[in-house]
Amino acid sequence: MTRIFYDTEFRENGRTIDLISIGMLREDNGAELYLVNREAPWGDIMHHEWLRQNVVTGLPITHPLGREDNPGVWQFDEQHVDFAAVTSYSTIAYRVAEFVLAAPDPQLWAWYGAYDHVALAQLFGPMIELPDGIPMWTNDLRQECERLGNPRLPEQPEGEHNALADARHNLVRAQFLDELAGHRAQMTRRLNDGR
Repeated sequence: MTRIFYDTEFRENGRTIDLISIGMLREDNGAELYLVNREAPWGDIMHHEWLRQNVVTGLPITHPLGREDNPGVWQFDEQHVDFAAVTSYSTIAYRVAEFVLAAPDPQLWAWYGAYDHVALAQLFGPMIELPDGIPMWTNDLRQECERLGNPRLPEQPEGEHNALADARHNLVRAQFLDELAGHRAQMTRRLNDGR
């Protein structure tokens, strides 16, 4: 089993989920993938205050006239360190499939992963077109946290709402929860052995 931690940023309106970006990280070898959807509904995204203030700020985008003064005027920033990540939706689908399928027995993990899984699965069209080998569900780290008593997790030091930074932090969360689960299992064994 190979755990792949991932995160997506998206625009949703209660009916549709439009992928903005995706970040993925393989636990076994540290391989990473980060892609930004050139074909996202950028006009709507730039006029969405929360997305503009929390997601767009970390993307390879520039506002030549000032972001708050005129959010509708923007362009991809070719000088940005992540500009190479900007690509078409179909290329994102191909590269995500390639990344996931390169992992032996992949498992997908995300934080509050329901919308992330829909954004990922929709890369391939309807659910029945999900490529063989790509999991039909995402394991939810938030659910695992709740199962373990809702402990206080390590805080993300930076990059919140950047899909790759969030995927990296999902690994940190998972390792913390793994350690906690291991300690609890060890305590349970000791208690059972003491009977």
